[in-house]
Amino acid sequence: MAKKSIPADKEDEELLRRFAARVKALRKAQGFPDYEDFANARGLNRSQYGRYERGVSDIRLTTLLKVIRGLGVTPAEFFSEGFDAPG
Repeated sequence: MAKKSIPADKEDEELLRRFAARVKALRKAQGFPDYEDFANARGLNRSQYGRYERGVSDIRLTTLLKVIRGLGVTPAEFFSEGFDAPG
């Protein structure tokens, strides 16, 4: 049985969309206009990181923490924007 990339639950899809928007905004704020350059500089798999940033792939906790650290923020700072208002 193949894994699904996107959760079937609409709330989960919305959270992935918000996560993607937040990651992309922070990446650009760090001066990385291209997701590939950011992923390479932070030791992340380029194609998988691109899927996270497009909101089409779920993310493991350990990878989430690596991405957040790579963005130069704490988990609290990361989730302080864009996750509290309904879609």
